[in-house]
Order: sequence, then structure tokens, then C-alpha cells
Amino acid sequence: SSGSCKAFKKMLGLTFFLIGDCQQPAQCRIQKCSTDFVALTSHLNSAIDGFDSEFCKALRAYAGCTQRTSKACRGNLVYHSAVLGISDLMSQRNCSKDGPTSSTNPEVTHDPCNYHSHAGAREHRGGDLNPPGYLFCGLFGDPHLRTFKDHFQTCKVEGAWPLIDNNYLSVQVTNVPVVPGSSATATNKITIIFKAHRECTDQKVYQAVTDDLPAAFVDGSTSGGDGDTKSLLILERESGRYVEMHARYIGTTVFVRQLGRYLTLAIRMPEDLAMSYEESQDLQLCVNGCPLSERIDDGQGQVSAILGHSVPRTSLAPAWPGYTLEAANAQCHEKMPVKDIYFQSCVFDLLTTGDANFTAAAHSALEDVEALHPRKERWHIFPSGSQGTPHGRGHWAVSLGLPCLIFIVFL
Repeated sequence: SSGSCKAFKKMLGLTFFLIGDCQQPAQCRIQKCSTDFVALTSHLNSAIDGFDSEFCKALRAYAGCTQRTSKACRGNLVYHSAVLGISDLMSQRNCSKDGPTSSTNPEVTHDPCNYHSHAGAREHRGGDLNPPGYLFCGLFGDPHLRTFKDHFQTCKVEGAWPLIDNNYLSVQVTNVPVVPGSSATATNKITIIFKAHRECTDQKVYQAVTDDLPAAFVDGSTSGGDGDTKSLLILERESGRYVEMHARYIGTTVFVRQLGRYLTLAIRMPEDLAMSYEESQDLQLCVNGCPLSERIDDGQGQVSAILGHSVPRTSLAPAWPGYTLEAANAQCHEKMPVKDIYFQSCVFDLLTTGDANFTAAAHSALEDVEALHPRKERWHIFPSGSQGTPHGRGHWAVSLGLPCLIFIVFL
């Protein structure tokens, strides 16, 4: 299971700590074996066909490495823990002891249509064993944007806007008003262009609109590239509601969902590719955020920044949906017990739209962060002054700041 794999990799982290902290025999190479295994598996995605085969190859390579260093590591607690971990994982994954193994030499396994392969080869030549860096961007709700820099913003951005526009990928979203008379919008159309890339894939265009979330590109195909292992693949996880796109040749994963009447998007992309664009392509919400004129917060998603504004009395008041602040807090808390910026966004969306589906949108957006964001310590974002105390001042900011922000949205 993925949980057992994570636990094993956590154990490997302890392995490195123990080796650095204790005097181990110089000839015991368990650290090198573990480092190679992490390098071989860090890019694998359990959602992709062929995961088990590749993971088993890596496990057999790891087992072979430990066998070669067994004599020098006799009596080494870290070594014996690794051997037990390998045995458990091979049993769980039904891996045979005999069979092909992964090569730890990137030059041997180089695949021009596998980003991890040629990125690893470059790092190997440069002496850097760290895997390539990844960036995350997401858009959901009313709409709330998390940029590649982990800035969180709530924006208006009505109409068509580019989220990403680099040399490899273009993503455009179209946002429409949610409530008459309000500047609050949500996404009802997403267009994604995977640009042609040498021998790996022709250009592929994906388009989703409300109530039409296809499991295929606009040309009717579900993959790109030749051979059994496709360089670009669409997977339908929930019919008409949730699809994933995996582009091996650029190391990129995209999630698209429909929740209620509106769409959400989450993407993980290697930093070197995400930042590969021309000067004329600088209008990218994932890169630079929303223009200042389109923001309805302080640029970090903080509703507390609205405090101090007067609360207007307008003829729009009767059109307000029927959620009270207490009811919105309670409904969002059921799905998101941590009162971070996703919780705040959920409350904000319920108060501005009255649409309960926005609760599921915020919850799914956080799940997508946990699935795709490369740094666990950055999954949750808290407003300034409440970081680390999600049940303290963060709740105060929601309670006081949201009503003021709601009125400003309706201006």
C-alpha cells in the first residue's frame, strides 16, 4: 500500500540520520543502497499503469545492493532494518525475487520521453543526487488561487485568463459570475494544451466545461506518444467528475474536477519547465498571481486584511444567500478540521454564494495539494498571526474579517 511505502521511506530517513550520527564501518554501503532506491522510486506514481513493475524492479535492485554489502554490514542495525523492510514490501507488492532490476546508472536507462530519466541523467553528470524540484498551482472555488510560489489569493478574474503559458504547456480558465450583482466568479471552462514535443507527442488539446468533463482529448484520443508506455495519458477517476492527466515527457500531472456547477484544477510541474517561457508570456496567474486590480484580498488570501473597511448598505442586501457565519463555520469544519486558508475559503464561498458544493471544492483542493505538492510542511497555509495556532487567532480572522469581505465583493 502507499502508506507502507511512505513508512518505509520514513524509515530510510532514519537510516540516513543514524548513519550520519554513528560511526559505521567505512566499507558498509547501506547508505548508498538506500540513496539509490529513493532515487529510483521518488518519481513513481501509483496511479500510473506499470507502477508495480517499476517498483518491483527497484526493490530487486535494492535487495541486490544489500546482499553485496551484507558481509561488511554484519551486525549493523540499520542494514538489518532495511533488509526486513525490503522483504515486507516485496511481499505486499507480490514482487518475485527473480526478475529484471532497475539500473542506478541514468545513462543506461535514458528515455527521451521520460522527464525523470533525462533529468536524472543531467543530475548524475553534475554530481547532484537530488531529484528535480517541482512546483504546485491550484485554482478552485470563488475563485481562490495558489500560485507556484505558494501565495494564496482570492480574485475576481472574470472571463478568460491564462494560468500557465510556457514552452511546454498552456492552461487557460474561464470564470463566470456566481451570484447576480456580485464580483464573485467561479470556473466553468478549462482548456489545456500539451505542446508538441519532438518524438514524444503531437500537440494535444483538452477542454472541459460544466457538465462535460471528458476522459479524452478533443481529437478523441486518450494518450499521446508511441509504444506501450505512453508519454501522455488521461485517466478517468470518477465518470464526468474527476480526470487526471499524466505527461511523463515533461514530468507533469494535472487534476481536473467538477464539483457542483464549477470546475477546479491542480497541477504539479518541474520548476525548470514551468519557468521556461518568453518575456511576452508573463501574464500567467500561476507564476505571478492575479493582477492587483483583480484581487479581493491582501495577496495572501487573508480576509483579515479587509478589517477597517466600512460595511456598505446597498439594495443588494436582499439577494444574500441564507448561510449564517456560524452555519458556514460548522459545515466547513466537518470537512476541514484544520482552520487554515482552505477552511477560510470554504466559509467565504458559502457566505458569498450559498452553494454547499463549494465546501467539497475546498476540501478536494486541499486533497489535491496533499497528493501533488512536493513539500508537506507547506500543505497548510495560515494567515499571518495565526500560523501554528489554527484554532486561535485564525478563527478570529474568519469571524471578523469575512463579513466585511463579503460586503466588498458585492460592491
